[in-house]
Amino acid sequence: MPDPTGSKKGASAAKGGRVADPSSPPGDESTLALLQGIPLRPEIVHPTAPAPTLEQLRAAARPGQLVRRSKLKARPPLEPKLTTPAPSMPLLEEKVRELIALQGEHPDQDLVADVMLTALRMVRDGTTRGELKILAATMRELRYAFNIFREYRHRRKITIFGSARTPPEAPEYKQAWAFAEEMARRKFMIITGAGSGIMEAAQGGAGRENSFGVNIKLPFEQLANRYIEGDKKLLHFRYFFTRKVCFVKEASAIALFPGGFGTHDECFETLTLVQTGKAAIIPIVFIDKPGGEYWREWADYVVEHLLGQGLITEDDMQLFKITDDAKWAANEVSNFYSRYHSSRLVKDTLVIRMLSPLPKGALEKLNDEFNSLVEPGHGKIEEREALPEEASEPELLALPRLAFVFNRRDYGALRRLIDEINRV
Repeated sequence: MPDPTGSKKGASAAKGGRVADPSSPPGDESTLALLQGIPLRPEIVHPTAPAPTLEQLRAAARPGQLVRRSKLKARPPLEPKLTTPAPSMPLLEEKVRELIALQGEHPDQDLVADVMLTALRMVRDGTTRGELKILAATMRELRYAFNIFREYRHRRKITIFGSARTPPEAPEYKQAWAFAEEMARRKFMIITGAGSGIMEAAQGGAGRENSFGVNIKLPFEQLANRYIEGDKKLLHFRYFFTRKVCFVKEASAIALFPGGFGTHDECFETLTLVQTGKAAIIPIVFIDKPGGEYWREWADYVVEHLLGQGLITEDDMQLFKITDDAKWAANEVSNFYSRYHSSRLVKDTLVIRMLSPLPKGALEKLNDEFNSLVEPGHGKIEEREALPEEASEPELLALPRLAFVFNRRDYGALRRLIDEINRV
């Protein structure tokens, strides 16, 4: 029989071709046996022929196959017709300012102008229709999503990932329901993918009034669940990447329940964003059914193959926690914000905003333990007032702060620093 552990014995059997399971009916090979039959070395691949030109396609067309353009619906030209000479950038900038002024004034209208000028540059770039459709849909979807979330920007939210195929009678479903119910009691709102399974359980536990649904348009499996269907907080996305922006941008915490490829994609992408500083440090909790081993066995793989081979650091393991207790997971999220409020990078300076000042002597202790987070030769962790660049967040200006020139590398250690700020 094929070796289910993937051991060297199983691998050596694969070299000889496909291995059938003796217990299977004749001609019925197991999935593992079929996988073992895949050659370890790829066959020679011939170079792909270049795409035919428009002239070659026309020459290859059968008589009568071409249609007169006059019979087609009126369309824009097949190729861009550019003005010559190209307008100067100062002229384009002036026209863009005029257009913005028609809508009014905005404190960040320089960024609005940048978006518009980027679109105008695509006229001369020769950007294709397919590429423009991606950009246009992205802008439309994100603009709409930002508007929906903006009304609730003063409430913390937790994104919950997990399988759409988990049935209501499964212990994982009940655990997700209990966890979301507990987080709603703590005034958190819930964001899920709006589907069935774990997503349905989370939104059922939190209730419609505390739920956002961030749905993806798929030809199967992803209809909105009954707890969010028809709600104004249900969003529909064409692209996974725009959907993921909302999952992470709007979240003050992430919880993951057992799931398939999609859940693992969301798991590793979230960890990567936090590990590299592309997303803010937030609590990330992996939650299993009571007594479950799904995430602990996943962590065993991470320790053996990623940490064990030096592909991640020990501090990276501080970026997430694993539990089978919904109440413990809720405490982990809440405790993260017991003193810590938020952080912001101003050029090279990391500013940590707190809900209350540190007790006497705590700052010296933090510098002793976490001075490695400070870029060498740039001082130490200090208490200070809000920086001028933080004026765009006036509601936070009165909060006490820590600030230091961050090395922008050790995000796992930064998570430990935040834990210590909450603990002292």
